[in-house]
Amino acid sequence: MTDTKYTIRGETGDWEVVVGLEVHAQVTSNAKLFSGAATAFGAEPNTQVSLVDAAMPGMLPVPNRECIRQAVRTGMAIDAQINKWSRFDRKNYFYADLPQGYQISQLYHPIVGEGAIDISLDDKNPDAAGKRIGVERIHVEQDAGKLMHDQHPTRSYVDLNRSGVALMEIVSKPDLASPAEAGAYLRKLRSILRYVGSCDGNMEEGSMRADVNVSVRKAGDELGTRTETKNVNSVRFVMAVVEQEAKRQIDVIESGGRIIQETRLYDPDRNETRSMRSKEDAHDYRYFPDPDLLPLELDDAFLEECRASLPELPDTKRRRYEALGITPYAAAVMTAEVEAARWFDALLDKGVAPVAAANWTTSELFGALNRTGKDIENSPVSPDQAAELLGLIADGTLSGTLAKQVFEIMLETGQRAAAIVEERGLKQTSDTGEIERVIAEVMAANEDKVADYRGGKDKLFGFFVGQTMKAMGGKANPGVVNDVLKKMLG
Repeated sequence: MTDTKYTIRGETGDWEVVVGLEVHAQVTSNAKLFSGAATAFGAEPNTQVSLVDAAMPGMLPVPNRECIRQAVRTGMAIDAQINKWSRFDRKNYFYADLPQGYQISQLYHPIVGEGAIDISLDDKNPDAAGKRIGVERIHVEQDAGKLMHDQHPTRSYVDLNRSGVALMEIVSKPDLASPAEAGAYLRKLRSILRYVGSCDGNMEEGSMRADVNVSVRKAGDELGTRTETKNVNSVRFVMAVVEQEAKRQIDVIESGGRIIQETRLYDPDRNETRSMRSKEDAHDYRYFPDPDLLPLELDDAFLEECRASLPELPDTKRRRYEALGITPYAAAVMTAEVEAARWFDALLDKGVAPVAAANWTTSELFGALNRTGKDIENSPVSPDQAAELLGLIADGTLSGTLAKQVFEIMLETGQRAAAIVEERGLKQTSDTGEIERVIAEVMAANEDKVADYRGGKDKLFGFFVGQTMKAMGGKANPGVVNDVLKKMLG
């Protein structure tokens, strides 16, 4: 990290911000945590609810092995302590969307203990501006249902489709000290989850959301009283919550008030937080071990299978790319999202030179995708097609200018590069006889500039290159043009 700390200037001086995030990530699995009900997003209300989810009498929960496996794999991906013995607890509270009257969670003995996530605030040099953020724990728990207040003028409806959905709650330590760090942490965590495949990271659909704990203090003071802003569903909003909630707390303290430990909500339209309820402590929920569930005991074979199934993770992949000569910035860009990294790996597997592949991918491909509003998964050009195009550049068939033309045609038509070159006669020429003829014409039409160049105005060389390329429709090999011009201009 750089030495510059994030502070907020108040009337009484500078204040530091202390932030911790509790991220709820929906586990990618074939069913809910304790039932076989489906978990597809967008289903009709109450169509994905088993008797267990609805808390019918006599129904007993059975842990979903895949949900446990995904939580363990996530813990391994952040180099966390995996607890071979863990236990489920009941968190008791009453609400209309919680049919059991309690949530099955893990308080005292979580499945994953302490780990860490490395973040960077500098894309140009990720390692030089890094910071390690501690993760206190990951536990698994079931989600509640959802209240729908906009379906009837006087009534609220309950949709239990989410009831029982498996969540990982990933709790950071209070190591974050600015909105930028909170944003970087959430982006990095989301990236890791998507690489591992344990959560799709879709914050808009609610499969990943963050509770943002914020407090403020003067430098060197003890931790202040924190508030928790619930269910924030975008990186941008998390950063806004940190900034606005910190400013609000400073205003309260400096005006003689005190911060109350409470739960708050974020209003993105007004860019402000507002009080929801006083913050409960663990004893308020009357936690106790769930009597319907035996403790989870993980054997070595299960843990080994989990570890063996992990993919190459983003930091390891980024360093591998850098070792190939790719710039730290390009490597960071291509490893930020798992789909982009997979696409690029497929391109490298075709034998394309790594640096040329990285430069083309980050500039031409990503630029085209941004322009057309598409993501890498829906790219009109496959790694195989891109490899063919880059091969034509490497062997001199296409100049950089011609390659851009061919690429645009590929985007529009889906045709392969070689077919486009053949059909449209876009092949670069290295025929020195033809190039000499065109250069002679250019020089004859610009005798005054030839004289100026020979009189010492070296910068005119670029003019002659441009005129020659223009006369040849961009099809001349630039290297050959330069060589011939140097000889003919003397």
